[in-house]
Amino acid sequence: MSTIRDVAKLANVSTATVSRVLNNDTKYKITEETKERVWQAVTQLNYKISSKPKRKASAKEPAEAKSQIKIGCVLSVTKDKYNDPYFMSILSGVEERLLSRGYSIAFIRTGIELNDHQILSSTFNEPITGLILMESLNRETYEYIRKQVPYIVGIDTERGDIDNVGYDHYNVASVAVNHLIEKGHTQIGYIGGSGLTGNLKDSRRYRGYYASMHAAGLSVNPDWVIDCMWDEAVCTENINRLCTSGNVPTAFFAGSDLMAMAALNALYSSGISVPNDVAVIGLSNIEVSKYSNPPLSTIDVPTKEIGMVAVDNLLDRINGNQLLPKKVILPTRLVVRSST
Repeated sequence: MSTIRDVAKLANVSTATVSRVLNNDTKYKITEETKERVWQAVTQLNYKISSKPKRKASAKEPAEAKSQIKIGCVLSVTKDKYNDPYFMSILSGVEERLLSRGYSIAFIRTGIELNDHQILSSTFNEPITGLILMESLNRETYEYIRKQVPYIVGIDTERGDIDNVGYDHYNVASVAVNHLIEKGHTQIGYIGGSGLTGNLKDSRRYRGYYASMHAAGLSVNPDWVIDCMWDEAVCTENINRLCTSGNVPTAFFAGSDLMAMAALNALYSSGISVPNDVAVIGLSNIEVSKYSNPPLSTIDVPTKEIGMVAVDNLLDRINGNQLLPKKVILPTRLVVRSST
């Protein structure tokens, strides 16, 4: 097990400096560069900060009583902590299932927050039994958490060493595109964002869109492939620019309902009628999608059930299931409304 001396040696500072950084001591001035070196050393060495000794279970009680089990959650968000109805619905399923089984969520963090070494270390300083992970995270952060937490279940992460629960991203894109094709559209654009790789074209949704277009003998116009980085403002700006150029497809498949509704607003502002001039279909079937103008066609994803199944898998692991990691794919369905 690493010691504070090991951290100090790797960070090339004194043990006193390490202690001050870890305890957020503001009495002495420490440069940001020094703080960063210390936190990197803490992460690299998997150093635990003043961990409390574990109490031995008595013969009359289970090794991990419910009161001792701490379960956390890592949300996938872009800017604000609770701004995405899709992930909030999954979170509600997680909370509901945990409560029904006599547990609660010990903490909620975002992937963005955990990029801060101090937040990362303080979050996992105390023993955490299990984690619901809604974001793949970068390699360094994920490996640190993997060493700290014995049981992790992912929500559509790209991590193959843990259980994952989600839906078939490739298939839903195919269903959406084929619906537009059946409506007579041959000029179909794609609106989405990049994942962990930073490249939109690596996403399974884009691949499903691309393959379905080519399977139907249709070409993909790069001008109609919009990387909005899952940001409504960026989506609106790009659609406005496309409308100004006059080079607009007759239909769009958006990789999320939020982006689809941002596109609807931008098209409306540009005087383009939906679905008469341009059809739009989204993905996820968040509650507000039925109230957009016009109501949004979409693919329904059972978000709440995803959260519930993730909890079931996590508790199954905590209770001793040691089988190989599995991937659980829940069914989706096409919901046709007025936007197509």
